[in-house]
Amino acid sequence: MNKRGNILIVDDNKSILSALEILLMKHYKIKCVSNPNLITSVFNENDFQLVLLDMNFKAGLNTGNEGLYWLNYIKEHHPETSVVMITAYGDVELAVNALKKGATDFILKPWDNAKLLATIESAMQLTISKQEVNSLKLKEKELKKAFNKEDKLIIGNSPQIMNVLNMVRKVAKTDTNVLITGENGTGKELIAREIHRLSKRHHEMMVSVDMGAITETLFESELFGHAKGAFTDAKEDRVGKFEVANNGTLFLDEIGNLSFPLQAKLLVALQSREITRLGSNKPIPINIRLVSATNKNLDQMVADSLFREDLLYRINTIQIEIPPLRDRGEDILVLADFFLKKYGHKYDKANLKINHKAQEKLLDYHWPGNIRELEHSIEKAVILSDSSVLKPDDFFLRPNGRTNTDPQSLKLEDMEQNLINQALDKNPGNVSAAADELGITRQTLYNKMKKFGIK
Repeated sequence: MNKRGNILIVDDNKSILSALEILLMKHYKIKCVSNPNLITSVFNENDFQLVLLDMNFKAGLNTGNEGLYWLNYIKEHHPETSVVMITAYGDVELAVNALKKGATDFILKPWDNAKLLATIESAMQLTISKQEVNSLKLKEKELKKAFNKEDKLIIGNSPQIMNVLNMVRKVAKTDTNVLITGENGTGKELIAREIHRLSKRHHEMMVSVDMGAITETLFESELFGHAKGAFTDAKEDRVGKFEVANNGTLFLDEIGNLSFPLQAKLLVALQSREITRLGSNKPIPINIRLVSATNKNLDQMVADSLFREDLLYRINTIQIEIPPLRDRGEDILVLADFFLKKYGHKYDKANLKINHKAQEKLLDYHWPGNIRELEHSIEKAVILSDSSVLKPDDFFLRPNGRTNTDPQSLKLEDMEQNLINQALDKNPGNVSAAADELGITRQTLYNKMKKFGIK
C-alpha cells in the first residue's frame, strides 16, 4: 500500500504517541518524538508534509508557549509543512492564537478518530497543494530563463553599432514603446532581446510574434486567446500571446506586414491595455512592454494609407534604426571571425583563418542580406573548405553585391535582380513565398534566378 506522506508527531506523552502511530501508520509514514528539542535534527534528516504538535510539554504549565515556539520555528524554516496543534484543555483562545501564528488546525484530547483522520487528510492536501504550486513556480522561473537565454551576442564595436547600443541602454530601463527599424538580417530581434535583458522586466518572459506569419482568421486567437467553443476547433481555452507576455515584453516582429483591419484591433488592445479572448465577454487587463520591428518605411505607408497613423504614434515613442552591415566597416571582419569560430567548432574544423585577400573581398561586398547573409556565407565556406586558411574563392558571394555600385546608375535589370535578392533574403529557402511577395509565379522566379545566376 502506498503511503500518502510523512507525518511527524511531537508529544511528551508516549501513550499518545503510540495511539496516534497505530491509528495513522496504515495511511502515512510516521515519525514520533517525545522531546521537541529533537525537531531540528529530525527535520534535517526527513521531509515532512505534516506535524502533529503538542502545545504543552512541561508538567503543570498550560500556557502553550512551548508549542507556539516550535510552531514558529517550523513555519519559519519549513513554510510548506502544515502544523496541526494538539491540546488537552480545549482553550479556544489558545487554539485561535495558534491559528493566527500559522497553524493549519488543532485537535483536542481525547479525540474522535474519524474527525482526527479528516483533519489530518485536509492538512496533508494543503501541504501537497503548496508544494505543487511552488514546484510550478520553480518550473515557470526556469522556463523564463530558458526563453530569455542569451544564446546570441551583439558583436561589433563600430561607431554605428555603439550608437545603437547606447540608445538601447537609455530606453531599456523605461517602459516606453520602441520601434526597431532596419533592413532584413540586421539583427532587429537581437536588439529587442537586449532591450528586454536590460529592462526591469528581465525576470519575466519576452514573447516574440511574427506578425507577417499570422493570418487574418487566426489573428485574434493568436494574440488575444480564445474560449472553449469559440469556433469549431476550439476544444479548450487558450491563452494568447498578450497574456503570456503579461508583466514582460511583447515583441511584434514585421509589424509593417499587418493588414489595415488588423491594425485597428491591435490599436484597441494597446490603448485600452486589456484584451478579450475570442468567444468571451470578460476583459483581461494586460501589462506589457511593447517592442516592434519592421524593415518597411512606415511613414511612407502612412502616406499611402497602408498603415494607421495613430498606431504608428502608439508603437514608436522611441525609434531605433539598425545600420546595415555594409555601413559597419571592420565589424564585418569581427562578425566573420565570430561565425568562423562558431562553425569551425560545429563542424570540427578548429583554428580556421581567413586570409587577407578574402578579408578584402568580405569588406568590399555590399551584403544585401546583412548579418544573416554573412553568417550563411561563413558556414558554407567552413563546410566546403579543404584548407585551414579560407581564400577568396571559398566565399560564394552574389555578383551584384559590390559596395561601389551607384544606386543612381542601376539599370532596370539591376533593380529587378536586387528585388529578387531581397525577396529571397526575406524568405530564405522558400521560393514560393518570395515569388508571392514579388507578385510573380514560382516558375517565373526560377527562370529569372537562372538568368541572373542566383542560387
